Amino acid sequence: MNNISIFGTSSDSGKSTLTFVIGKILQEHGFKVAPFKAQNVSNNSKVCEDGSEIGIAQYFQAEVLDVEPTYHMNPVLLKIEANGRSQIIVDGKVLKTTTPRQYYKEIDALKPIVKKNFEHLEKEYDIIVAEGAGSPVELNLMDKDLANTYVANEFNTKIILVADIEKGGVFASIYGTYALLSDKLKKNVIGVVVNKFRGDLTLFEEGISIIEKRFNLPVLGVVPYIPFNLGFEDSASLMNYSQTSKNPSLNIAVIQFPKMSNYNDIEPLIANDEVYVDFINGACNLESYDLLIMPGTKSTISDLKWLKQTGLFESIKKRKKAIYGICGGYQMMFENIIDEENIENDELEKESGFGFIKGDIIFEEKKVLKNTSYDMFGLTLKGFEIHNGVSKNQQLFYENENIKGSFVHGIFDNDNFTNVYFKSINTHYKNFDFKEYKKNKIKSFVDGISERLDINRILASVS
Repeated sequence: MNNISIFGTSSDSGKSTLTFVIGKILQEHGFKVAPFKAQNVSNNSKVCEDGSEIGIAQYFQAEVLDVEPTYHMNPVLLKIEANGRSQIIVDGKVLKTTTPRQYYKEIDALKPIVKKNFEHLEKEYDIIVAEGAGSPVELNLMDKDLANTYVANEFNTKIILVADIEKGGVFASIYGTYALLSDKLKKNVIGVVVNKFRGDLTLFEEGISIIEKRFNLPVLGVVPYIPFNLGFEDSASLMNYSQTSKNPSLNIAVIQFPKMSNYNDIEPLIANDEVYVDFINGACNLESYDLLIMPGTKSTISDLKWLKQTGLFESIKKRKKAIYGICGGYQMMFENIIDEENIENDELEKESGFGFIKGDIIFEEKKVLKNTSYDMFGLTLKGFEIHNGVSKNQQLFYENENIKGSFVHGIFDNDNFTNVYFKSINTHYKNFDFKEYKKNKIKSFVDGISERLDINRILASVS
């Protein structure tokens, strides 16, 4: 069997979604399929059952394919911190924190790790669908490209190009990407998917002819723009969300920290017609919102300072309506945050928090990584932890009057919590079944894209 690489002609072209869609199509035709991304750069990650940490996109792809998420699917993950540093996670565990320049100097040492994990998946699955990263033809970085050309060359994968027509310049991006590939990789390109098309698809019939006849590239499909609102990988995809709330019961403000992480905590709210979500990145009247959420952040102290610089800190501190803190946002609710070990900062840092909760947060070198069920707020809730800051009082969660929060991510995925909490804020709020919504949304999305793809050509390429 042949494995498949999904190359984008640009960032945010739709590689992540095409990866699970094509994986699902292959699975429905009887193949055992796994997602893979050699190297991911994202502050949006999730903890697997074995306590390893991987990018949210690969975790979500595994969920769609109903296979067990594992670090083998994303062996290298970079999480961007303050001051130009990145935390390097290898095989699901933190290796070190370094600069991009130093990381690229040592990139060759990661190639055997990528190879080992890919080969591990090959033993368990019929086909691996390997998502690329950014563009595969960044000429100054070709020898340092783990996710695109290294995997495609090392494992001789078939290649599908994905082009975002919404960005403009789709012909140039397709032709330029293909032309700059090596001769070996050109031979393995089975075709291109034109993604995010808006309007009358018949208007692009001449465009298909141009790509196929002038570029000599088969067009595997022209995919219409379909709002999805699930599996957000980064801030770019997050800001492409769409909402249909017409008469929401709750207006929710989410603080958009400069180093905001784990955006997927907000997915159940964006999906909910009873809720309107507004991302806040500057001073505003917070009292007009029913609920304020302080989400996770990869640089807690840095983002706490940002709150103070923008004036949001004082507005939040004076707020009398509901506030919920998640992980980094929760840590800010304590009296002080102290980083004596330089875990997230270049030097010793101590910053005063909101003081809603007595006690301090201390950053420790060993990251807490858990994926389990928790007894919180009088309920049993599924979620995960991913943090270096710990409470000296071992306070996993907190609630008092208008203040709630916890270290646990994924809290709003639990309908039993969300529905009770939101009704306590507004009695007119109706129940929402996020689990059912998610299942139906994935199916309709996959079905909608599948109708536009040349499935026979894709199937022929893998056998």
